[in-house]
Amino acid sequence: MFKNTKKMEIGSLQPQIVWEIFAEITRVPRPSKKESRIQAFVEDFARQHRLESKRDEKGNIVLIRPASSGREDEPALILQSHMDMVCEKDADVRIDFENDPIDAYVDGEWVKAKGTTLGADCGIGMALQMAVLIDKDLSCPRIEALFTVDEEQGLTGAMNLGDGMLTGTRMINLDSEDEGELFIGCAGGIDTIATLRYTPAALGAKDDYTYYYIGVSGLHGGHSGDDIEKGFANSNKLLNRLLWNLDRECGLRVARFDGGNLRNAIPREAEAVAAIPVGRTAEAEKLFRRLAEEIAAEFKQTETSMKFTFQPATEHPTHLLPMEVQRRLLDLLYALPHGVMAMSRSMPGLVETSTNLASVKMPEEGVVVITTSQRSSVESAKRDIADRVAAVFALAGAEVRHTDGYPGWTPNPDSPLVRRAAEIYRELFGNDPKIRAIHAGLECGLFLTRYPQLDMISTGPTLRGVHSPAERVEVAAVAKVWRYLRELVERV
Repeated sequence: MFKNTKKMEIGSLQPQIVWEIFAEITRVPRPSKKESRIQAFVEDFARQHRLESKRDEKGNIVLIRPASSGREDEPALILQSHMDMVCEKDADVRIDFENDPIDAYVDGEWVKAKGTTLGADCGIGMALQMAVLIDKDLSCPRIEALFTVDEEQGLTGAMNLGDGMLTGTRMINLDSEDEGELFIGCAGGIDTIATLRYTPAALGAKDDYTYYYIGVSGLHGGHSGDDIEKGFANSNKLLNRLLWNLDRECGLRVARFDGGNLRNAIPREAEAVAAIPVGRTAEAEKLFRRLAEEIAAEFKQTETSMKFTFQPATEHPTHLLPMEVQRRLLDLLYALPHGVMAMSRSMPGLVETSTNLASVKMPEEGVVVITTSQRSSVESAKRDIADRVAAVFALAGAEVRHTDGYPGWTPNPDSPLVRRAAEIYRELFGNDPKIRAIHAGLECGLFLTRYPQLDMISTGPTLRGVHSPAERVEVAAVAKVWRYLRELVERV
């Protein structure tokens, strides 16, 4: 079944019923908005195991396991995960995420991927759902396993869930990342995107400048919700800091700025091609080295693999940013907030409000597109930080737009499902689960707009480095969550 020895190793982990499915999932390309292959995989799984399947217009899929004998009159239980994955890689890794499998392997107590995101977010949730659907030893009510599309980039599936897809009143979301914790709420989010348009400036005399590649790489990156409070550096902010100072001190001119990729990931890498006046290159390199040393010292606790690059460029641009536009752009990126804006007053230790400077792109000459993402568990605060970011954009003369955003999920610690899930965890493992909200976005808030009667919890095994090539899932935690999920399915 598994041709790759690494996949065989993963498929032999315990519980095998879960890991075999996950190993298969890693072989199926599933970038956000391009889920056709994973949709086919899920529907083939349904046919293979004679499960009822239905699909809505957006591509969300529900697989149904009939109720066990004697449990036909119980309300259905919904299990939910998303089919897409974040596709991030190290700069030196060659992979086509639309066609190539993930090179996953076992490394001690963790399952990882070679140089890319693993896709355990939310591939391991999918595997847990599918294992429940085919576990012959389970006694359960009707199970409705919902697999949504495009969670990572637009929440398109959850926003547009088709009518009549679900009948259950209780839902277990499998998209959280800390075993031993039950999540009962999450932040809402919105993106704020700026477009800066300009007329490119022609280069001066050919011998006036020397062209340099300037880069920041090797950062931790991570999930812009789960990791925003951990002190990881933002490659866009750091590169801009270098360029801003080189502009002021050495007359640097920017030709290209390219940093970050995904709205929901802290950017790990950023690069620029710049022109430095002839005769000032030694001065510029000296300043660069000093700034790089200062930055490395500032982040020595959190960024142990940070790399700075300053070297002659192999590409020679045809145009530069006009000086006035360059100053506006660099000032704008310097002034943009990034990171935690406020901590929760009602739940100690929970980030309430944050913003992520996600990407800076020049898709064509004369255009700069800057993507930011804001989150908050307080709706008015979410709007406030989005407007604050928009105001900075406006001061720089950029066109600004907001996405529609998505709602948060308001915690209900007294819900029957939360109480029962906590009791079962205590009986199984001898200690209470930690019950809390999460700053990352979950689809649960959107489901409530369509099905307001839903009683929901979110659980899952321990994942780390999510949305970055450091992503990994803990083997022991998967076994523990599988044991717990089976009990939940049988007893809630």
